[in-house]
Amino acid sequence: MINRVLTIGLLAFLTSFHAIAQRNVIDEVIWVVGDEPILRSDVENKRLYMQNENIRFDGDPYCTLPEQIAVQKLFLSQAKVDSIYADENNVLRYVDRWVNMAINRVGSKEKLEEYMGGKKLSQIKEEQKKVIRDQQVVEEMQRKIVGDIKLTPSDVRKYFSQISKDSLPMIPATVEVEIVTMEPIIPVSDIDAIKARLRDFTEKINSGQYTFSSLALLYSEDQGTAIRGGETGFLSKVELDPAFANTLSSLNDPTRVSNVVETEYGYHIIQLIEKRGDRINCRHILLRPKVSDQEMNKAISRLDTLYNDINDNKLTFEEAVRYVSSDKDTRNNKGLMVNKNMESRNYGTPKFEMEELPQGMGVVVDRLKVGEISKPFKMKNSAEKDVVAIVKLKSRINAHQANVSDDFQELKAMVEGKKREEILKDWIVSKQKSTFIRISDEWRNCDFVYPGWIKE
Repeated sequence: MINRVLTIGLLAFLTSFHAIAQRNVIDEVIWVVGDEPILRSDVENKRLYMQNENIRFDGDPYCTLPEQIAVQKLFLSQAKVDSIYADENNVLRYVDRWVNMAINRVGSKEKLEEYMGGKKLSQIKEEQKKVIRDQQVVEEMQRKIVGDIKLTPSDVRKYFSQISKDSLPMIPATVEVEIVTMEPIIPVSDIDAIKARLRDFTEKINSGQYTFSSLALLYSEDQGTAIRGGETGFLSKVELDPAFANTLSSLNDPTRVSNVVETEYGYHIIQLIEKRGDRINCRHILLRPKVSDQEMNKAISRLDTLYNDINDNKLTFEEAVRYVSSDKDTRNNKGLMVNKNMESRNYGTPKFEMEELPQGMGVVVDRLKVGEISKPFKMKNSAEKDVVAIVKLKSRINAHQANVSDDFQELKAMVEGKKREEILKDWIVSKQKSTFIRISDEWRNCDFVYPGWIKE
């Protein structure tokens, strides 16, 4: 959930906030829930965000949105009573990621401050801390209220038998894919040239001829950080490549530039900005040796020979994975790929929807029959390196309407979701009765989801 707060509609949110900042609207308290006020600006912020995101409103937004905010206030109020708090380390980590993404989208720290109504970056971070902290607390409170929902297979089958066929969800087509990859050989002379170029950058930085930021902006091949002068934002060691993390941990002087560091992504030089406990902010410049057409063709030829050997039963696909594949993520898993898209319903499983497959793979897999092996093709791996691959389609499930035999887990999740909604709805209705609630007269004429807001 928190990841969705970070990633969904960031630009729309910034645009909405900017629009609000340009107005001189007189704010006012329109609701009070317990001891928590709801402001007109709270509702307007949310309305503009949803409008820019093309999120459909159910009913009058000036009725539905204050109610949604009020429901959140109920959970936050109970969380205070139950002493439920957010993990501040997680909050800080998410805030840093949000700010980094926001700066990346708008182009600079100064532009972000402009978009956010002229507020300083420190103020923006404090506001985001409250948003993410509240979100974490609400989710934790909801987990406590709901508890463990235990369902038996008969519960799921009973639910399935009671709903109309038209209400069953459509399950998108998914595939399971095994892969062998081969990295084209990079000549030592090309690697030496990349290292020499990075050392030259270091000399220019140390001599004062250029700043680290300007060289990162001009030359770094990490597009996500280059636009910010190479700045990564605060990250913990576990979020970094081990070699990168170890080098960064050894830096203590912000004026010093590291030696050249090799990671799975390429070659870097690093400059420390600040350390906060186990979280470190730095700048880096990434360069990657270019793969020549000649070496790419050689890799294709080698995998083409392997492809023919597998089809001639000289070895199995699984043996090819074990002895040939350069893909560290799948080599010990018989080549089976795992979905690492955290926004996917298939996250952590071998199932992929076609659009979730790595760049260059989807069109190849779409043509395969189950058990068939592809000819070699070029693609980018998880480290954004150009590699050559062959893939085997292990399974394919076509798009279909959910049924118990094929989609038990999906239906079980639906039933759990329904149970969860019922428990939370009952809790909200009960909590309304014991909570002080006041709504301004002009905001009361609404058909609320929970009628208990208005107490005669």
